[in-house]
Amino acid sequence: MKYAGLLVLPAGFFLTVAALVLFSGSAQRAVFVVCGLAVEALGLGVAVRGHMLARGESRR
Repeated sequence: MKYAGLLVLPAGFFLTVAALVLFSGSAQRAVFVVCGLAVEALGLGVAVRGHMLARGESRR
């Protein structure tokens, strides 16, 4: 799961960059930039949760 989160982070970044390059209308651009940032946040959440220890586990 942690690798999936790390792969989703660049996908959100490239979605944001593509929105800035492709859309000329500011409303469309803003919507896709917000969606790209949301994808990045979800990827970060998945990556962090994938690296967390489960309850009862130790780092030994």
